[in-house]
Amino acid sequence: MFKCFFKYLAAIAVVLFALSCSNTNNRPIIKFSRDSSSIIIKNIDEANLLQVKNAYRANADTLNLVSVLIKPGDLDSIQDELEVPGKVKVLGDSVVFNPDQPFLKGKEYLVESYIGIKFATVGDLIRGDGKQNLKAQQQTLKR
Repeated sequence: MFKCFFKYLAAIAVVLFALSCSNTNNRPIIKFSRDSSSIIIKNIDEANLLQVKNAYRANADTLNLVSVLIKPGDLDSIQDELEVPGKVKVLGDSVVFNPDQPFLKGKEYLVESYIGIKFATVGDLIRGDGKQNLKAQQQTLKR
């Protein structure tokens, strides 16, 4: 009986080790398109990309995959970050945000996304280092 238990435990340990060593912990890349007309999120691992595509097919109009905020400048009278309205599309292996109005030259934009964010890695859970709150991936882009 103990022999089976230890084989089972060893098999679980191998699976957990393989999962913790996989390259799925790479964060997606957030950047402007070449002409700065849109924001592209790429380098999304296959599992997360599949989830994004399925969610997009089900709720394309109401899905909030990406938030884009315009950061106030030093001389702006309004000192709050304002949300940039736009549409999100899933194209191939990327998520693309197209603003309703063109991005303004010289302005900074804060992009927030939960795509590819994990609660905790297997190693974190084993060590007891799991985080209690998810934190969005943030990237500041200057146009």
